[in-house]
Amino acid sequence: MYACSKNEAEIKPEEKNISFIIPSNFPAPAYNFEENKLTNAGFELGKKLFYDARLSADKSVSCGSCHQQFAAFANLDHKVSHGVNNCQGKRNAPPLFNLAWQKAFFWDGGVKNLETSPLNAITDACEMGTDIQTIITFLKGTAPYPEMFKQAFGSTEINSQLVLKSFTQFMGILVSGNSKYDKVMRKESGVSFTAEEQTGYTLFKAKCTSCHAEPFFTDFSYRSNGLDLVSTDEGRSHITGLQSDFGTFRVPSLRNIEYTGPYMHDGRFYSLDEVLEHYNSGVQAAQNLDPSLKNGIQLNSSERAQIKAFLKTLTDNEFIKNTLYSEL
Repeated sequence: MYACSKNEAEIKPEEKNISFIIPSNFPAPAYNFEENKLTNAGFELGKKLFYDARLSADKSVSCGSCHQQFAAFANLDHKVSHGVNNCQGKRNAPPLFNLAWQKAFFWDGGVKNLETSPLNAITDACEMGTDIQTIITFLKGTAPYPEMFKQAFGSTEINSQLVLKSFTQFMGILVSGNSKYDKVMRKESGVSFTAEEQTGYTLFKAKCTSCHAEPFFTDFSYRSNGLDLVSTDEGRSHITGLQSDFGTFRVPSLRNIEYTGPYMHDGRFYSLDEVLEHYNSGVQAAQNLDPSLKNGIQLNSSERAQIKAFLKTLTDNEFIKNTLYSEL
């Protein structure tokens, strides 16, 4: 069980006791809330910041603009991030969930700490286009923020550390671990795969788990999946400076994949059928192509249907529809 369990659905958000509880089929997280004590006030502050477009340079874009709850906090309506002054970024906005288990963030792994991850979006010229000091000045002079910081941290002092800690109190408890797949893995009463889903799961384990490892459906590694013979985006090599990382990107989680399109780092595919066809026939012999994809992943039409049936069991509707995470 964790903070957003189904039997709490009728309780108003302000009445919920905010907590971070690990689903029983998950390992221990990487992020430790002991140094950022989770409270209702801190969570509510983080959520307000997450959805406040006034934090951006032209007051048009919030974190929630590119991370939409109905898309599992991905960006359904844009291939790439869409920021201030109608600026188009170069990469697809990844979904936000189970972040407390990640040790690095973004497609290239360029940030190593969950608490500092919002700084990229805040300062990127094609996202929020501002800086943390400008945001702090705004917060200090804008009600109800000073009182909210006092409720969350015991002081009206507003600084970068507290801003980032409050963001993390919201983002860190975005736990998605209550899909049909999870319930089957936990052997919950009355829940089982259909024959098609079970066949799809068997196929998935045979063909996909070397990259999309359970239970997060990513191994958090960086790989080239042969989208292009020569990538137009240098990928992880921008961070490491290594030629061997050119054109490699973090393996994305397949949880909630039914709702997190467009797919790939550049959002080029709009459907799961396009994704599966890429692996079936479209893999390019890129210089750093992952060896496991040398021959692609061959799937006939019935196998594709079975894989898709299984992938849809990774949808966590309770997470996507939980009003605790919604903008007020």
